[in-house]
Amino acid sequence: MSDLWAALCLVFVIEGLILFIAPNAWKRNAAQMLAMPSPLLRRIGGGVLAVGLVALYLVRSG
Repeated sequence: MSDLWAALCLVFVIEGLILFIAPNAWKRNAAQMLAMPSPLLRRIGGGVLAVGLVALYLVRSG
C-alpha cells in the first residue's frame, strides 16, 4: 500500500513541477484540451493509461 501512496505523491510532484516551471504552457494546453471533443480526450486518456500500465508491469517484473 505504501507503494501506491508513493506513486500518488510522485504524480503530485510532477504536476507541481509542470505548473511551477511552465505555467503559461500548461494554460495553453488546458485551453486546447477544452476545444477537443470528449471522445478524442477519452481515447488519448486510454492510450496514456495503457502505456502507463505496460511501463509499470515492465518496471515491476524486472
